[in-house]
Amino acid sequence: MKTNPLSQRDKEHLWHPLTQHKLSGDMLAIVKAKGALLYDEQGKEYIDGISSWYTAVYGHCNEKITAKVAAQMQELDQVVFSGFTHEPAVALSEALIDILPANQQKLFFSDNGSTATEVGIKMALQYHHNLGNDRKVLLAFEEGFHGDTFGAMSVSGLSVYNGAFEDHFLKVLRLPVPVGDNNAEVLDLLKKLISEENIAGFIYEPLIQGAAGMKLVDPEGLEEILNICKQNGILTIADEVMTGFGKTGKNFASDHLLTKPDIICMSKALTAGLLPMAITSCTMEVYDAFYSEDLAKGLFHGHTYTANPLACTAALAGIGLLKSGEIQDDIRRVMASHSAFKERIKDHPKVRNLRQLGVILAFELNVEMERYGSLRNRLFEHFMKEGVFLRPLGSTIYIAAPYITTNEQLEKIYTSIEAALEKF
Repeated sequence: MKTNPLSQRDKEHLWHPLTQHKLSGDMLAIVKAKGALLYDEQGKEYIDGISSWYTAVYGHCNEKITAKVAAQMQELDQVVFSGFTHEPAVALSEALIDILPANQQKLFFSDNGSTATEVGIKMALQYHHNLGNDRKVLLAFEEGFHGDTFGAMSVSGLSVYNGAFEDHFLKVLRLPVPVGDNNAEVLDLLKKLISEENIAGFIYEPLIQGAAGMKLVDPEGLEEILNICKQNGILTIADEVMTGFGKTGKNFASDHLLTKPDIICMSKALTAGLLPMAITSCTMEVYDAFYSEDLAKGLFHGHTYTANPLACTAALAGIGLLKSGEIQDDIRRVMASHSAFKERIKDHPKVRNLRQLGVILAFELNVEMERYGSLRNRLFEHFMKEGVFLRPLGSTIYIAAPYITTNEQLEKIYTSIEAALEKF
């Protein structure tokens, strides 16, 4: 007896993220993934040009990761992390501290990127509460995106995600992103806001704003903002959920800056796309504000699957790959390949604001379109027909493929983009 295709069975009960189901078509059923490739029910392959939302950076079903997780599965699958500890979590903490900025000393586990930033926000607010400081206001960049939980939504600046909930948010002040020619104005506004409000923390995406359309942040302007915040006792929270683990050419985007954050939020590529997990790291100074004989000064935040041993094992294996000469060579190869492609399209009349940071390449298609409009959808469909999975952010086309993507696969991505430039 024939069964209905997955795409038909999907309709019965599933509600997908970022989807208006009355306007959307059938979901494409993916049945297999390997390396940089995804395979659908009909056997068609697609190059995963965005590492499945920036997670599978070492390739899908990487055997160096899956073998270690499979072995761990036979020893310890899950245990409560309140009152217990285990080898995968301890070993991961040692490996992660080794590659994080040197001021990071303590790690707090959660489940995903939104909760990583949620924990960072709570750390900043409770830090000042524990010290007796009257600071209840947060500072964030315009058009930043930090997740979908309430604290994360509060500090996010993209109303398309937040519209129905804005009356319920924390108090957040907005700062324009420094892009070079506006740095002085941004710094003047920052000083004005500091003089008028009791700001507890500043959360930011270091060097590049992902959901805003891969918008670059001027490093010198960001450096000055961080220094002013530190001079005024404002905790700095780097949201490295998208940028972490090699995408900018360094382990973390914060490694490009001299001034290091007080708190770092991590997820996505942390577990190499295999299992959900997040970590929020902090300095010893932050941790010490919670270390007390007063029980109420503890950070009472917890998730059932906190520090899941299987996820920790995947993360530990991922860090091993990140530090390997092979993956570092791949990162440099992809960066060089993107640079060469930039030269090919830099003078095209439909290419605007062409930019690259590490393995991330982005530009705006020089036509008017809505973020989730019909033209954007036709652009997405074009890439899928070409066998390339890219998700344009409105008119922004970007690549963030796995580091192990072959030169031939990269070329297929590039030619599909060149075809789109002629077609749209």
